[in-house]
Amino acid sequence: VKQVIIIDTCQKLFLEWYMIEKLPKQIPVFPLSGVIYFPRTNLPLNIFEQRYLDLVNDTYKKDKFMGMVQSQRHGNELYKVGCLGKISDFKQIKDGRVLINLTGVTRFELLEEINNNKLYREFKVDYKNYELDLNEIKKNLQTSSLIDKAKVFFKKNGLLLNWKEFEKLDENQKINTLSMISPVTNEEKQKLLEALTIEDKIEALESIMSFYIHDFNINNRTVQ
Repeated sequence: VKQVIIIDTCQKLFLEWYMIEKLPKQIPVFPLSGVIYFPRTNLPLNIFEQRYLDLVNDTYKKDKFMGMVQSQRHGNELYKVGCLGKISDFKQIKDGRVLINLTGVTRFELLEEINNNKLYREFKVDYKNYELDLNEIKKNLQTSSLIDKAKVFFKKNGLLLNWKEFEKLDENQKINTLSMISPVTNEEKQKLLEALTIEDKIEALESIMSFYIHDFNINNRTVQ
């Protein structure tokens, strides 16, 4: 069974003009293994667990800012870098669930967990290493090689992507979208999230895809 991935350009991604000094220094954090997202991308979430219903409801009433961080494989530990999102759509369902859309603003680094009496976790965070996330990229990026490799990589994994719609995204969104939806390990996704510049991310993503394509070709020849 092939998984079909569609890029919906009808739902426009937005990035408001933010100053780091104005962003919250303490945020609620939603830990989720295997899911990362990036600035200037959208992440729809179906919220049903009580602690995260509390988180989302409190966030929506306050400033709409919350963080997403990958949880590590063991224990209660989180990775140190996540992405700040702003709730751009909020819908309460009759069965108690809440459907939201998060629009990525900037990455952050976890500094210290805050002791609280809430069901969810809060952290002090720092954004200084990721100031570039708040600046619109207007330079020409060399992405043709990566896109060609991505098409091969997705095909070999039985994934379909609407490349025509994909081409309508700006260069930054293209790279971040590929990073989000590529079928790679949690550790590799985290490596992509932590890449400081868009060029670093392109290099890392191309390297990861090349490894899998090479490995697939070797295994395929061995089977034959």
